[in-house]
Amino acid sequence: MNESNLNTQTSTMKLAKMGMLTAISIVLVALIRFPFPLLPILEYDPADISIMIGAFAFGPLAGLTITVVVAVIQGMLFSTTGPYGIVMHIIATGVFVIVSGLIYRKHKTKKAALIALVAGTLAMTAVMVPANYIITPLYFQMPRAAVVPMLPAVALFNLMKAGINSAVTFILYKRISTFLHK
Repeated sequence: MNESNLNTQTSTMKLAKMGMLTAISIVLVALIRFPFPLLPILEYDPADISIMIGAFAFGPLAGLTITVVVAVIQGMLFSTTGPYGIVMHIIATGVFVIVSGLIYRKHKTKKAALIALVAGTLAMTAVMVPANYIITPLYFQMPRAAVVPMLPAVALFNLMKAGINSAVTFILYKRISTFLHK
């Protein structure tokens, strides 16, 4: 097999595996969603687990690509928030996978994975507070001042969601990575 065919085959396998991770993410969203008790407009779902696994296996750009595809499909099939929800999902998960993926890409160790996931969780939380301050009033057609009391719950929700998804990713990734790198 010549080098060109090998590169094409490798790219095709990577794309197929990314598609599989995307499908798993969509199935997880379809099956597991819980409203956040402090702010029921926010829902926990485990979709970011397979997206983060994709970012660790194939890099942050692959994780971002999976994020966009999942956000659009999820937004069209399961969400009532329309384009606002899609944008918020891309911002939240995009920051999570880019930060974590960039850190993990440099040092592929358990310690680096843990640091990457904590940094991604903190980055997602830090970005989603101002994102909710800006975007939520547009969606609900309310003044920004009405959103301010919600922001502590938004921060707690993002810490919880990314924290749970990070813990599961940390537990599963090394077990799954062997298959993804074959």
